[in-house]
Amino acid sequence: MELSESVQKGLQSLADATFFDMKTFSVLIEVAFRSLLSAHADRSVLDQPEFKALDQKLLKHCHTAATTCILEGVKQNADKSTISACLEDVSFDAERTEVFYTTYLVITTLLCSSHVNNFLLQRSSFQIHSRSQPQTVFFLCVLQKYKSDLETLLSSLGRCPPHINDVSWRLEYCIKNGHVHKVNEPSYLISLNVENANNGGSSEDVHFSCSMEQLQDLVGKMKDAAKSLEKDTQS
Repeated sequence: MELSESVQKGLQSLADATFFDMKTFSVLIEVAFRSLLSAHADRSVLDQPEFKALDQKLLKHCHTAATTCILEGVKQNADKSTISACLEDVSFDAERTEVFYTTYLVITTLLCSSHVNNFLLQRSSFQIHSRSQPQTVFFLCVLQKYKSDLETLLSSLGRCPPHINDVSWRLEYCIKNGHVHKVNEPSYLISLNVENANNGGSSEDVHFSCSMEQLQDLVGKMKDAAKSLEKDTQS
């Protein structure tokens, strides 16, 4: 997986036991997944007792890095070897890698399954055959913890993805960052006006920013998708 330098630095800090002991690390990983499952941003998501002694700027950086890594893994449908290799490159030890991947597996398995309840009902037999595995116990605990959140999220997805009505963009040029370091990098602010059939045809704006390389990659993938669709409709 390709991660930006900022994300890699955030993950390296997360791997450093002088900043995050295992308990604090585990809590942050769970918080990262929980924040991605929430339909609305929760400003109090980082307001945890385990985080009180941490530098808040470092905490936010590491949280952003963790969520970015999770989303990149989901986007690429990354397997354990890919995620493990990525985390090892940023100095994660075996224990932290296992905690990260186990939580990742819980969330992605359920999000990709349309039979959440059946999956949850199978956990008892799964546990019988795997009682000696400590990561299995962790897996089941996280699974039970997020059950209601995941069921709510899946039930809200609906059957029809949003339809794009319009696109607008704006070019920004960053000269210096918050540390007064020279950056001199362009970025694009993209706004998608989408219509959601699941909400009675209501429209909303989706905003995101990206670099020139990311925008080129997005446009390239959209063109590939359009060609594939055109090919399928003609065959």
